[in-house]
Formats: sequence, structure tokens, C-alpha cells
Amino acid sequence: MGLQIGDIIPRRSITFADLKDKTIFIDAFNALYQFISSIRQPDGTPLMDSKGRITSHLSGLFYRNISLLIDGIKPIYVFDGKPPSLKYRTLGEREQIKNKAKEEYEKAKDEEDIESMGKYSRQLSRLNEEIIETSKTLLIAMGIPTIQAPSEGESQAAFLAKTYGYAVGSQDYDTLLFGAPRLIQNLTLAKTKKTVSGTIYISPEIIELEKVLHTLQINLDQLICLGILVGTDYNQGGIRGIGQKRALQIVRQYHQPILIFQAVQKQIEQQAETGNGFNWQEIFQLFHKPSINPNVTLEFLKFDEAKIREILLSYDFSPERIGNQLAKLQESKRQLAQKTLF
Repeated sequence: MGLQIGDIIPRRSITFADLKDKTIFIDAFNALYQFISSIRQPDGTPLMDSKGRITSHLSGLFYRNISLLIDGIKPIYVFDGKPPSLKYRTLGEREQIKNKAKEEYEKAKDEEDIESMGKYSRQLSRLNEEIIETSKTLLIAMGIPTIQAPSEGESQAAFLAKTYGYAVGSQDYDTLLFGAPRLIQNLTLAKTKKTVSGTIYISPEIIELEKVLHTLQINLDQLICLGILVGTDYNQGGIRGIGQKRALQIVRQYHQPILIFQAVQKQIEQQAETGNGFNWQEIFQLFHKPSINPNVTLEFLKFDEAKIREILLSYDFSPERIGNQLAKLQESKRQLAQKTLF
């Protein structure tokens, strides 16, 4: 679920045109989960080919990235490596949630409740090696670089955005705690969404770290402390009874990390008795000094139409739809070349 601080931080809507020529480091696992969860049949069944292989992720990567490329955006996908040991507990809790959702899905299936099937199936999304590797292969064929992080993809993406790029693309707020200068949300979502009242446009939103710190009147170390109080991937749920606004009050009142957690030490000890305790110093260090690769080579590759067709056709994609998308991209390149010439 990630860090939940969306109620207290400033953001603003932007257009895709505002991101033209900007290099965005996209949290690959976040995007892939998003594609697999959202690109499904009404009963929750993911898109599959004739061999029963999931293709939701390939559909999302192909169509959404073609759109980004047409808009002149430079995406780079950063993939997760081995998670920190502190995250295994959270991963175990997420697995329990998936198991519960599986039970509810089977119950809804027996009752032929299509709406509930769709709801619970979205909680069953999993990434496997085939999904990850086919994603990388397609991205490379599209000329989009892929970066393998040694550990958390979002910490690597935050480092790269600070060093080489403009922003991180993700739905999660965790990259802010890793020091990402800007976070772009809704970047890889569909641009429109159908509702009961009609079709609505989904615009990207930008969250700027400097503005967040200025608005909340705190520094980055204090933002990390706020995140730990509310709950991160390393201490799911944070401290019971402390929400976003209360956490901000505590951080502002006590300022220094050691004083902040001394103020809530009793609550942490009480949670530890029920098996929900945590060591704030360990978590603080994971955000302050994450495991990243500082020596990354960034190179945009050649767009390989033949390879793209080969990959997608092997998964039963429509030749006509592939051709239409590639033609749109070529036309945008032609128009750009004309503008450049004149």
C-alpha cells in the first residue's frame, strides 16, 4: 500500500505537454502492478493470449509508453532488486491479504457476482519472472532504457532523478522520503476514465519535494520521521492512533528524530508486546542511506519496430492495432522534424 501522506502534502495538476523533453524515472514494479490490476475483463480476469499467458502488462507498457513518447517525454524504467530484510514482514502481510482476497473471489465466483469478482481479483495481482523479463524486452525494443536496482527501485529512481533527470513517476509517495526532487503521479494511468456520469480526463499531478517541505515547515529528516510514524513499507501501519495530521504535529513539536521517537516510545513498546513493534533507527537509515547503484549508464536505444511487432504478435496482439500505434508515433516524429526544420 505504501506511504499514506496524500492528505497533507501540496500537489498541482499539470499537462503532459509540461513534461515534454523531461526524463522521468518510472518505478517499474509500481507501474506493472498498476497495469495488471487495472487492465482486466469486467469479471477481473486479466488479459491473456491463447496460451493462457497474462498480457495486461504488455498492453499497458506498449500503449501508455507510445503515448508518452508521442508527448515527447523520456521514460526510463527502474526495476526492483532484492528487498531489504525489514520489508519481508510487509510482504508477508500482503500475501495474507491476497489469500483473503482469493477466498472472497472464489465465493463471488460461485455466486456469479461479477462486480465482486472484479473487485477482489485486483487484489490478487502478482509479478513473476516471465512478466518482469518480457516487460524489459518490450521496453528495450521500444528504445526505452531499463535500470536494474540492487534493492528498492524507488530509492534508485529517486537517486537518478536527483542526479540525471527531472522526476520519479509513481503512484506511491515513498520516493519523496528517498529525496526525489519531484514525484509525478498518474503518468502511466489511462488519460481518460469512464464513470457513471461520463468520461473524465485524468491529468498528471506533480509533487515537488521543496514545496512539500516548505508547506509542512519541516526538513527531509523530519519528513522521514513523519513517514515512520504514519507507516512505511518497513513498518506497515506505523503507530496505531497516529494519522497524518497528528504525525505532523509531533514532528513539528519535537524537531529532532531522537526526540520525536522518545515522545512516542511508550506506544512503540506497547505495540511491540503484540508483535507490531519496530526499530525506528533501522528504518530511518534505510531511507537516509539506501542501497543504490551510483554508477548507472543511461542510453536511449533505437526504436525497433520489427522487434516490437515480433514480441506483441507472439502474444496474440492485433496486427492492425499495433500498426496504428506505430503509425501515430511515426507521424508525431515527422511533425516534430518539420517544426525543427522550419
